[in-house]
Amino acid sequence: MTNNVFEGLYPEKVWEYFGEICRIPRPSKHEEQIVEWLLAFAKKYNLDAKRDKIGNVLICKPSTPGMEKKKAIVLQSHVDMVGEKNNDKKHDFFKDPIVPVRAEDWIKADGTTLGADDGIGMAAQLALLTAKDIPHPALECLFTVDEETGLTGAFNLEEGFFEGRTLINLDSEDEGELFIGCAGGIDTLARFTPEFDDTPGGHTAIEISVTGLKGGHSGDDIHKGLGNANKILVRYLWMMARDYDFKVARIEGGNLRNAIAREASAFGVVPSKCKEEARVVLNLFTHEVEQELRHTDPGVKLRLGSTDLPEKVFSAAFQQQLLNSLYACPHGVMEWSKEIDGMVETSTNLASVKMIDNEILVTTSQRSSVESARDNIANMVESVFGLAGARVKHSDGYPGWEPDMNSPVLKVAVDTYEQLFGQKPEVKAIHAGLECGLFLQKYPDTDMISIGPTIKGAHSPDERLHIETVRKFWDHLLLILKS
Repeated sequence: MTNNVFEGLYPEKVWEYFGEICRIPRPSKHEEQIVEWLLAFAKKYNLDAKRDKIGNVLICKPSTPGMEKKKAIVLQSHVDMVGEKNNDKKHDFFKDPIVPVRAEDWIKADGTTLGADDGIGMAAQLALLTAKDIPHPALECLFTVDEETGLTGAFNLEEGFFEGRTLINLDSEDEGELFIGCAGGIDTLARFTPEFDDTPGGHTAIEISVTGLKGGHSGDDIHKGLGNANKILVRYLWMMARDYDFKVARIEGGNLRNAIAREASAFGVVPSKCKEEARVVLNLFTHEVEQELRHTDPGVKLRLGSTDLPEKVFSAAFQQQLLNSLYACPHGVMEWSKEIDGMVETSTNLASVKMIDNEILVTTSQRSSVESARDNIANMVESVFGLAGARVKHSDGYPGWEPDMNSPVLKVAVDTYEQLFGQKPEVKAIHAGLECGLFLQKYPDTDMISIGPTIKGAHSPDERLHIETVRKFWDHLLLILKS
């Protein structure tokens, strides 16, 4: 099936290797299979390869004839992928292959994330490593682990693992745009220990769900006005608790820290006499949300149904603390860049709310190209949950990548793009996090850019890869290497 999907597509080898990558499970923090496959690949083609303690892989290829005096180039991608699926899709990301499908000018997956982020970057590296007719300097192909959930591979990259000082990151998602900077980030986690009361008599159990949202990348897509299922659900619960004595028994929403929440649900009890009011309020609220999101997320759906009566519900005091803090927690763009027009400077994402054992874990992520602003919004989120009595902890965070408009590799990339396509590419910084900032900490004299084909809907089951831009990305990469 995979071969038929990619039949007739150029560059043939890139698509062929991308199809192979799709068959190998590689969710973040569980990349063992793809790492072993890469090492076996290097052995098969008699290429020098090594793996460091954390699992990063480096595969090297000598320069082609006539390119021996050129400095080595490091090509870098990450091997892990975000595992997100639609609720009605049965898929085990630890065992099942991704099933790609062609939809007109795009490649997507059947109900799951595609993993083009960053599988297509890996495929380009593999195609270069096996090519016999493409001129290039010595290549060091770096494959890092766990980029999506903690930048673990980049954080733990050993000094001296690669030698080149010109690095091309293959993890961007907008063809025709060259990225020379990125935001830094930090995660803020709040843990609640819920308090429960017995479910009172004379109440009816109801379940509320929010579905149909696009979701998306909490960096690339945060400025698009997309709906956040957690924020929508909590608005309704907060109103019902205030006006109709709704008592929550369970709440769940979102999944990954770097994805905008697509789905959320809760159930609890309402006085039996208020059951119809709950439906009326939901209908009115649904109309409000549909109007608010009609231009950006028109597929939103809110549903109310009956369910079994729970034995316990949150105590009134705990429920008030939890709902107030979730309602007050900021989400979205906090500040726009004053240096680069149209670029988000600072944002925060209310990513997930999960009940795990006897605990409620709320995960948020903050990003900014200004480190002090990143820390400020993280502290703001901490203060909200601290007021509600939660135990709050920040991750170590990761640095941004400061743009260098005088970069030599940037000049080559701009000139070769114009030579190929008759127009200048856009030079940008990205609000999402890239591993480049961490590489600079250990290799401060490295000259870097980030490029890639067009990917939309990354980190969601709507992820799709634009076919034509893969050709342009490949041709551009080859001319950069030749130049």
